[in-house]
Amino acid sequence: MSRPSSTGPSANKPCSKQPPPPQTQHAQSPAVPPAAATISASGPGSSAVPAAAAVISGPGGGGGGGAGNVSRQPHELTSLFECPVCFDYVLPPILQCQAGHLVCNQCRQKLSCCPTCRGALTPSIRNLAMEKVASAVLFPCKYATTGCSLTLHHTEKPEHEDICEYRPYSCPCPGASCKWQGSLEAVMSHLMHAHKSITTLQGEDIVFLATDINLPGAVDWVMMQSCFGHHFMLVLEKQEKYEGHQQFFAIVLLIGTRKQAENFAYRLELNGNRRRLTWEATPRSIHDGVAAAIMNSDCLVFDTAIAHLFADNGNLGINVTISTCCP
Repeated sequence: MSRPSSTGPSANKPCSKQPPPPQTQHAQSPAVPPAAATISASGPGSSAVPAAAAVISGPGGGGGGGAGNVSRQPHELTSLFECPVCFDYVLPPILQCQAGHLVCNQCRQKLSCCPTCRGALTPSIRNLAMEKVASAVLFPCKYATTGCSLTLHHTEKPEHEDICEYRPYSCPCPGASCKWQGSLEAVMSHLMHAHKSITTLQGEDIVFLATDINLPGAVDWVMMQSCFGHHFMLVLEKQEKYEGHQQFFAIVLLIGTRKQAENFAYRLELNGNRRRLTWEATPRSIHDGVAAAIMNSDCLVFDTAIAHLFADNGNLGINVTISTCCP
């Protein structure tokens, strides 16, 4: 089923997935924030650091004269593991062609012959000697060119690169329709030019008004909030988590790093009919995305019955407050 794109003066397209958090209900309604935007939708729809590093010294090692060799050798050794196709590193299990040339496992699956000598890649020949060398070498993170200075044991490298702060940022809009990737500094420019329907409100207290919440299927409402010199993305997503059971997920993301996100807190409130539903949390970095928050229940979650308690003619207003955390 195609997902609806948001229309009107304030919403946007994309979508994502994730679950619930702590919720409290009270019988009062607080003051409504000064700014409000209407979000409409249409249609259905730490890095790990190795504990030990092995230093392999060459001839003349052990004395002062060997220090120069030691400083050069990490690059000299890691260069032996460069894949001739993608220029990433060939990591264990290491397979070679019949002539002894290496290619990484990802590229090997796409090749019919050795890219170096054009010889056969079959039968598979394991290079145990190079695997032993790989276990004694620290490899640079694949995002070293964008600023990461870590070197890691080959067993820690994949996990670190999945969460590396220097990896490219993806478009933070929920859904899979936008494939943009770029630097953190380029994210807002991308949103302003490629997702012009998203409205931005200024101030730490605003009202996020999602219209037509009764639309069938999966729907997203998105807007931006600007305060404290940063930009925050507010996302309300409706999903059918179980057959016939629809749920709403609301979350705030910081257009920034995980470390920057730790300096802020946000509060989401639904008010109406002598009831209040509140969720407070630290915003997630857009590096983590909406899907991870929903999957880990790290957001405000409520079903359609709760939504109707607070909705007015099919429109749902969420009070959003951003605050700074004391160091």
